Amino acid sequence: MDTSASRTYVGDIGTLSGAARTEVLDTLVEDLRSPDPVVRDEQAYVRAARWIPVLDAADRHWLGDRMAASFTDPAVQARAFAPLVLARIVEAGDWRPRWWSAFADWYPAETDLRGHDPALGWLHAVAHGADLLAAVSHHPGQDPVPLLELAVARLLTPTGHLFDAQEDDRLAHALAQILSNPGLTAAQSARWLDPVFEAFRTGEPGPVPAWASNTMRTLRMLYVLTDRGFCTKDTGAGIRTVTHRTSALDALAGTLAIVAPYSA
Repeated sequence: MDTSASRTYVGDIGTLSGAARTEVLDTLVEDLRSPDPVVRDEQAYVRAARWIPVLDAADRHWLGDRMAASFTDPAVQARAFAPLVLARIVEAGDWRPRWWSAFADWYPAETDLRGHDPALGWLHAVAHGADLLAAVSHHPGQDPVPLLELAVARLLTPTGHLFDAQEDDRLAHALAQILSNPGLTAAQSARWLDPVFEAFRTGEPGPVPAWASNTMRTLRMLYVLTDRGFCTKDTGAGIRTVTHRTSALDALAGTLAIVAPYSA
């Protein structure tokens, strides 16, 4: 199968074996870093999402390793799409410590936080990272505390970019899913906000920094989801709630009150 054929291959990956299967998967990875949003988003990612559940474990691990390596790719679209693909791999049942290490190193350090670029299309590093956090939160045996800590690290990292494509909503939804982990204690459901509380408390008068505005808006949405419950689109699942609603609400309200002293 030549490259042009493998690039447009939309059939069942399970029908391919040997060199043909390897070539198609290699081309898939290449296309997932394409600067062309049609090739990357509308074609390659759609194929990846369809194929991942039916790949064997060896192929999923290979693909996961390639995505983890993409976190150091010089091309922003490659870095930003890696967590989205890894989220689908996690949903298929696979998650490895080295993938977490690569993701945890990249997520708070990423400086290109644009939601959309006129030429590159959707980038959405923060939102795609949030999707991976949400997926990992459901992986059996996963400790939820490091996920909360990584989300906070992303929020508190200084940036000049103000979220403009509902990244705050996506991250709040991921946080709500993490906080619904039944293994969390009431104290853990509140303690993860301590660094945010301290950052708000030591803030200085003047224009609100972008990181602070991003954090405020994320926590406000999280308060709504914690109070009212939340759902996951297109899953058919009902309304879910966080494990320790009162503790989480009290911690959120106390943290937000620092920057909104008029709140009750």
